[in-house]
Amino acid sequence: MTTNKLSRPELFKGIALFTPGGDLIYCIDPSKQGRWHLHLCTALQEILDLSEPPHFLVPCYTATIDHWLDPRSQQVRTFAEAYPAVIRHQTLLNAIFGTGDLVWQASPWQDGLCDRLVLATYRSSFPQLWEDHDLIVRLDLSEAAPRYHQQAIATQKEQSTTAGYVLRLFVAGHSGTTERILQNLHELLERSLGHPYTLKIIDVLTHPEQAEINQVSATPTLVKVWPQPVRRIVGDLDNVEKIIQMLGSREKF
Repeated sequence: MTTNKLSRPELFKGIALFTPGGDLIYCIDPSKQGRWHLHLCTALQEILDLSEPPHFLVPCYTATIDHWLDPRSQQVRTFAEAYPAVIRHQTLLNAIFGTGDLVWQASPWQDGLCDRLVLATYRSSFPQLWEDHDLIVRLDLSEAAPRYHQQAIATQKEQSTTAGYVLRLFVAGHSGTTERILQNLHELLERSLGHPYTLKIIDVLTHPEQAEINQVSATPTLVKVWPQPVRRIVGDLDNVEKIIQMLGSREKF
């Protein structure tokens, strides 16, 4: 999960765009002026070195959230929806948008959109989109020219020179316990790390091969892939000092 210490405003509109391979790029727009899908597609083109922006991912692989003020009650309300192809990522969406255990609604399916056979025709031209690069990138809309923070991307290309962290969290399903672990871990990393990081959440029930590759036999397990040596914590992810020790962070929080 790419982090750049950007704060989330109280009122905002958020847009997340996934790839078929599981990568994610998102933005938080406090001005609530636009949906920003074009910016997300353009950023994905640059990050993954695509021949053109992958506009065909919209709306099939999108999720949107609106944190708004009800003028009648003066209460902050939240409306969040995701398309069927990505609604399984609710735990991750709640972590990046800071919305706790919010239940996301399924976006209405529209005839003629998101046909799997049609989408599959793009695979030969955009193979990078079907690969998993462990990317969760936030697009920064605070400047006139939108930009994204790609420090974590460097860990995929030149791990020997990066100052960041590559972490993987292995869980079993998306229960309330999983949501609590992910939220607490995200808050801990935001407070305690001074370097960018990527945090990939892997469900061993749907990806057992990843558990085998990473030698994970129990959940939850947090694995620090980079910087080396590889280290892991099994079970007790409420032990803050143990996690900080594993990461080798000298910073106080």
